[in-house]
Amino acid sequence: MQLDPPSSTVSPRSLVLIAMIAFAVVMRLVNYFAPGALPWNFTPVEAIALFGGAYFADRRLGVAVPLAAMILADVAIATTLPAAWVRDWLGTLPAVYLCIALTAVGGFALRNKVSAVNVAIGAFASAVLFFVVTNFATWLAARAGAGSACTESLAACYVAGIPFFKGTLYGTLFWSATLFGGFELMRRRWPSLQPAHA
Repeated sequence: MQLDPPSSTVSPRSLVLIAMIAFAVVMRLVNYFAPGALPWNFTPVEAIALFGGAYFADRRLGVAVPLAAMILADVAIATTLPAAWVRDWLGTLPAVYLCIALTAVGGFALRNKVSAVNVAIGAFASAVLFFVVTNFATWLAARAGAGSACTESLAACYVAGIPFFKGTLYGTLFWSATLFGGFELMRRRWPSLQPAHA
């Protein structure tokens, strides 16, 4: 018998996935609003996208939910920034969302193939993608006189981004392990978290 497709979007599985993504977004806000509580740039941005792409039965939700979650977090952050910063920030934001969408699509490759090694590879690749794309966008959008290394050259922009990359890499690996590992443990305990098509 064929299952009714809309049921997958309101299933206990989907609600748990959304709740876990919401928790990760809260941790991103903690990283921003409570400096020093977590290592700098130790954010779950790419981990959220990888996780969503891997587990949502509806692939559209796998991309849309992480993007929507990050947009809400960014709106909260933007309200605290000076107007000049918001303008610079908006110049790179499309690159950030592109990385989130691409990572979620990359998470499709982990469907039914979740393992510690596969998640670690996916997390590492997504952190590298984020570093390469967002630093290029930062260099492209950099204003003369902004005082940033990114106004000098693309190479200088990448070099200046290395300390941020370390936080992104460690954060993506940690939050991927937390989200994927946590959901796999819950899925073993509660059969209702199994995918509807399984």
